[in-house]
Amino acid sequence: MFTGIIQALGTIRSLDHRGEDIKLTVSSEKLDMSDVALGDSIATNGVCLTVTEFGHDYYCADVSAETIKYTGFANYKPGSTVNLEKAMRPTDRFGGHIVSGHVDGVGEVKRIVKHATYIEIWVAAPTDLAKYIAHKGSITVDGVSLTVNEVDGNEFMLWIIPHTLQETVIGNYKAGSRINLEVDVVARYLERLMMGEKAAEKSSKKDISMAFLAENGFLRK
Repeated sequence: MFTGIIQALGTIRSLDHRGEDIKLTVSSEKLDMSDVALGDSIATNGVCLTVTEFGHDYYCADVSAETIKYTGFANYKPGSTVNLEKAMRPTDRFGGHIVSGHVDGVGEVKRIVKHATYIEIWVAAPTDLAKYIAHKGSITVDGVSLTVNEVDGNEFMLWIIPHTLQETVIGNYKAGSRINLEVDVVARYLERLMMGEKAAEKSSKKDISMAFLAENGFLRK
C-alpha cells in the first residue's frame, strides 16, 4: 500500500528483456535503501514492483508482460526518470490517499497551461475510466497523489505546484506524454457494491449506467 507522496526520483539503469518479461534495474542516490529487504514493494511511476535484488543505490524488479501491456513501461528506456515510493508503514503520515500501485490505464497529456505560481495540466483518460474520475476527487498520476480540479468528459485537469514539478517526473511532461493512471480505489469498490447480488452472476459483467441506477432504486423517477 502507498500514499502517492513521492520519496525520490530514480533513473532506469537497464531493461533486460527476458522473453515477454523485463528485468528492471533502477538507480537512485536519494531513495533510502537502508530499510529495504528482498520482497519489499517499491512503486515505480505508480506501479507496485517487488524488489528481487538491491544495493545501496539501486534495486531490481521483474516486470511481467501484463504490466508492460497496461502501463507506460512499454515506452520506458534506459535513462528514463521515474517516481519512487516505498510501501508505507503503519506509523507513516498518510499525506496523500490510498494507492494500491495497480495501474488502471494509461492517459495522455493533452495540454499544459502555465500560470504565475502553478501549471494547469489537462489529461485524457481511457474512456472506461472516465466514470471513476470526479471533481475534487483523488487520482494517482505516475504514482503521485493529486486532486482532480475539473472534469470534461474523459478529460480532467490538475493544478501542479512548483514543489511537485521539482520533485517528480511531472516537471518533464509535455503534450503527448503517456502517463500511468490509478483511479481512487473507493470508487471501484462503490461500483461493485452498487451491483448488489448481481455482482455474483457470472454471466453479467455490467458497467454502472443510469438505467442500472434507476432499476436498483438509486434514482428517483
